[in-house]
Amino acid sequence: MPLRSSPGAQPGTMSSTKLYSITKSFIIVPLVATAVSMNAFTASINTAIAPIVSNQTVVSQEDAKLQLEREEKAAKIDAYFTKYNMPLAGTGMKMVTEAEKHGIDWNLIPALAIRESTGGKHACKSVTYSPFGFGSCKINFKSWDHAIETVATNLGGNNPRTARAYGGKTLRGKLNAYNPPSVVPTYADEVIAIMNKIDNTTVVTTEA
Repeated sequence: MPLRSSPGAQPGTMSSTKLYSITKSFIIVPLVATAVSMNAFTASINTAIAPIVSNQTVVSQEDAKLQLEREEKAAKIDAYFTKYNMPLAGTGMKMVTEAEKHGIDWNLIPALAIRESTGGKHACKSVTYSPFGFGSCKINFKSWDHAIETVATNLGGNNPRTARAYGGKTLRGKLNAYNPPSVVPTYADEVIAIMNKIDNTTVVTTEA
């Protein structure tokens, strides 16, 4: 007679609910660990880049401030030129940026142009685009901008050929080299007076 198997002798089986719980634990634990790791990683990155972002903000604000100052200076130059109907009106920003580039007073170049040629009205006739009398009216320039660049480079002492005359000198020293007192005794004072007039020029703004 075949042996009848007893219900209690059946092989033990794991319930599906218990199996799901165990499997779930294996999945969730690594995910939680990964989430914690990612949060820590993100926090580290944020901490690392925070000073950079902050520094960029400061630099951007400083750049914006400097640009505003340039625009205000350029506006004064152009307003002065425009008031007296001078051909160099509109070159204010070029004069300001070149002066900044070569370390000279921002209103020196326009003052020289006014003293030498009434802002381009009486520019040298024998050469082109020469409102500064630079080089005794013997140098041709390609444009007003080219003339501005050349004069700024020389006054800043950045032309090796003329560095000895202008490099490392005070404003008055540069002006005395540009037009010696032996030729025009009051030249430096005249140019400085014009510089002050430009600086005190009122810029009229119109609201849209």
